[in-house]
Amino acid sequence: MSTKLANPAPLGLMGFGMTTVLLNIHNAGFFPLDSMILAMGIFYGGLSQVIVGIMCFKRGDTFGTTAFTSYGLFWLTLVGLIAMPKMGFPASPAKFMACYLALWGIFTGFMFIGSLRYPVAKQVVFGSLTILFALLAIKDFTGNEELGVIAGFEGIFCGASAIYFAMAQVLNNEYGRVILPVGEKRPSAVEKPLAA
Repeated sequence: MSTKLANPAPLGLMGFGMTTVLLNIHNAGFFPLDSMILAMGIFYGGLSQVIVGIMCFKRGDTFGTTAFTSYGLFWLTLVGLIAMPKMGFPASPAKFMACYLALWGIFTGFMFIGSLRYPVAKQVVFGSLTILFALLAIKDFTGNEELGVIAGFEGIFCGASAIYFAMAQVLNNEYGRVILPVGEKRPSAVEKPLAA
């Protein structure tokens, strides 16, 4: 008896997207950093994406496993970096935090390259996230607070694009037709027919 597995990606995208929007509403200067953002980072942005990454592993999805597990753990480490200094651990200086963000940006840049064989909506998520990490890293390297505000607005867009992609997958699956377009998926080398 075969069991059809559900697509876990919309859950992970929602965890990523909603948490990203909320954090970047703070970065854009609208609200202070508070327990609501930290709780979202631990549970919806963090824990849910790690669970989704494990679910992607069971489906044989290397890209999804790497992306969701990594970004779930990103949220958990970010919460740790914010909360641990309040528990007496040394805070990271801005330039070291910039290194942290730059490494995440490099990782995301590679994931963006991988996303190029997927629908355009996925490319937008990874492309805008690469830009977000770059802006945040440059802000911490230079101390330019205006870049942080710009990053906040760009991050709201990035999170919203993930929410759109998640809901497109849910609605398109439920209705069996395109309700929200995501763009065409490019075939991989394995899927392309070989020339005679």
